[in-house]
Amino acid sequence: MLKKLFFVILILTAGTAGIAQEKVSLTAEQAIAFGMENSKSLHSSRMKVEYADARSSETRNMLFPTLKFSGSYTRLSEVPPFEIGPFGPIMPQKITISPAVLDNYSMRLTLQQPIFAGLRLLNSSKLASYSADAASDDYEKDKVELIYYIQNSYWNVFKAIESKKVVDENVEQVKSHLKDVQNFFAQGIVTKNEVLKVEVQLSNVQVMQIDVLNNVRLSMIALNSLIGLPLETQIEIASPAEHQPNEYGDLNSLVQKAMENRSDLKAMDVRVKASETGVSIARAGWFPQIFLVGNYNYARPNQRIFPTQDKFKDTWDVSLSASLDIWNWGATIHQTDQAQAQLSQARDGYAQIKDGITLDVTQSYFNFNQSKERISVAQKGVSQAEENYRITNDKFKSGLALNSDLLDAEAAQMQSKWNYVQALVDFNLADARLQKAIGLQSNIK
Repeated sequence: MLKKLFFVILILTAGTAGIAQEKVSLTAEQAIAFGMENSKSLHSSRMKVEYADARSSETRNMLFPTLKFSGSYTRLSEVPPFEIGPFGPIMPQKITISPAVLDNYSMRLTLQQPIFAGLRLLNSSKLASYSADAASDDYEKDKVELIYYIQNSYWNVFKAIESKKVVDENVEQVKSHLKDVQNFFAQGIVTKNEVLKVEVQLSNVQVMQIDVLNNVRLSMIALNSLIGLPLETQIEIASPAEHQPNEYGDLNSLVQKAMENRSDLKAMDVRVKASETGVSIARAGWFPQIFLVGNYNYARPNQRIFPTQDKFKDTWDVSLSASLDIWNWGATIHQTDQAQAQLSQARDGYAQIKDGITLDVTQSYFNFNQSKERISVAQKGVSQAEENYRITNDKFKSGLALNSDLLDAEAAQMQSKWNYVQALVDFNLADARLQKAIGLQSNIK
């Protein structure tokens, strides 16, 4: 797949460099692969996952001991040393008890281990882990939605191209009809008004031809923009429009499957758990925080050694510290209330998503079934319209049908084929919509 994508990119690059640009033939799967590779929004969603994973790892590490090193150098102003004496003949000279050391060096290693923090650290780690899981589920949801948008755009290109074919065919039919009418007019069989009717019809379908050509261009630009190809790329649709319905089962089983598969529901479920953890974190303010701290000092001079010596000496200390908020004007109560409110919002959001999924699956299911029925009806309509046109055209050439009858037959044939194209596209889009609604990810690479 990657080699094929690279080959296509080479073709596109050559085209933009001045070489005649070739058309690119893409299947729906290849278009999805391009979109997944080039989508900036999907890349942004992936970066949110990586951020959340990194944040989770950072928070989890807060449970483990930390080791820090610090060092300093200080130059002091000159002061007289601490001396005693002299004391007469017994101690005729001064004795230096503590010299003035002006150059001070200090190095310290500090080891700190949290012992108890009201389960704040443990719950913070769980909260960050839930956030990472939710970001991952959001990423999966974004992938499913991107695939659906690409499929939608891909089949819109198909519809535009097939509609253009139908209109082009109708233009040729009306042109042929116009020649016949002009010949009949030259023979005095029809009036000038009958010729004008066909000319008006030809003008109308030629205007329609301009519109459908513009629709082809716009739909291709939209698809190119979505999958990250140059906007001027000419795309050939390589995937046939499927009209064989998939079997999905009954509506209740599809709703149940959606509840199990949908990434947005999974993400919301994780956020509910995260909100529950948030309540526990807020309540941690009621408990003391206890830390074990150990220091290793290597200093010159070492302040703990007396008398002062201008030498490097090492000492250590271990302490157990505890702190507890006695009065904070109800901050812990308010924080707990905030967390409870967020939990209620998360639970409401979860329930809303479940209701939305049920509605989404139900609507998609009925639209899918409707699209299946429309295909068979549209196929039958095309066959009938083609036969009606053939018979009416033969009668018209034999002088047994009116000019208006043939115009109506031509318009009916074009409309029936247009309806069939629309029914094919609607079926493929309804199928993709139903897969998205029930959370199927078979097309994700």
